[in-house]
Amino acid sequence: MRVLITGGYGFIGAWIIRNLLARSDQVWVYDLKEDRRRLRLILPEEKVMQVTFVPGDVTDLPALSAAITKYGITHIIHLAGLQVPTCRADPILGAKVNVLGTLAAFEAVKAAGTQVQRLVYASSAAVFGAPDKYPQPGDGGMFDWPLGDDVPLVPSTHYGVFKCSNEGNARIYFQDNGISSIGLRPWTVYGVGRDLGMTSEPTKAIKSVLLGRPYHINFGGWTDFQYVDDVAKTFVLCLERPYTGAKSYNLRGAVVTLADFHAVLSRVLPEAGQLVTFGTTQIAIAYDLSDAGLERDLGAMPETSLEDGIRETVTIFRQLQAECRLDTADLDAPKPPPVTVVDEV
Repeated sequence: MRVLITGGYGFIGAWIIRNLLARSDQVWVYDLKEDRRRLRLILPEEKVMQVTFVPGDVTDLPALSAAITKYGITHIIHLAGLQVPTCRADPILGAKVNVLGTLAAFEAVKAAGTQVQRLVYASSAAVFGAPDKYPQPGDGGMFDWPLGDDVPLVPSTHYGVFKCSNEGNARIYFQDNGISSIGLRPWTVYGVGRDLGMTSEPTKAIKSVLLGRPYHINFGGWTDFQYVDDVAKTFVLCLERPYTGAKSYNLRGAVVTLADFHAVLSRVLPEAGQLVTFGTTQIAIAYDLSDAGLERDLGAMPETSLEDGIRETVTIFRQLQAECRLDTADLDAPKPPPVTVVDEV
């Protein structure tokens, strides 16, 4: 495959690139600026240099289309977007990048005709409302948990609304133009390279323990921990498996409480028992989501246990530490105060 990844220098993008290169696929990253630092955490330099950087704004349709034509792109993974804090502070900018940027990706695929065989894009679990929006039958409600892909979407942020818009527009492009696409809804993705966002805190906690530093995770309650390599492999598998349609699918990893995460982390790194603490605030997004639809339509996906995912993360962090390359910039940056409402994935 000849794969173009928009926003490919981010955390998930780096792991997708690692998996694509392992298969000998060719990779181009379409992004505003070149930033290979996350790639270098998980790939040797000779692999990093196999990735071709294409500078461009995802909302610039002529530039995006030109890149697809110039490099003979056959598959696209669309990751470019702005996260919750930016969308809250500047909804117009958030809509421009998240919605218009996604429309540009679909328009570019349409213009490319049969050259582009598949578009897979990042949606988010943030399309769902808070857990109390989906009462279970035993609570007098009408929803069966785990929640399926097609329950009502009642996001609590602009970011979540923008992702809903993208899912709806994907459906229309299939309806009107026959463009098949797959949207994937990650939750709390953890692993080496996760350094931004509220749900990066469990990964930062792992790194802190290796450094002998205390760390407090601001949120608590339940979450869905998804190991980044599983998420990356799922994106890649969705590029190549037979599929016709335009649906968005839940991803599912280890649905546990922060207390459970702390216990598993303490088994892997006993020092975590004293160094890591966590809050009580439940993230305001439904956490128990079914991935049955994804497996029904595209087949089984990889699933690493929480303990194994933490162990693999520790192994890579330790190797970086031994090479004096364990970056602490994300730990040294000022930490926001604890919050009473958490709505970022």
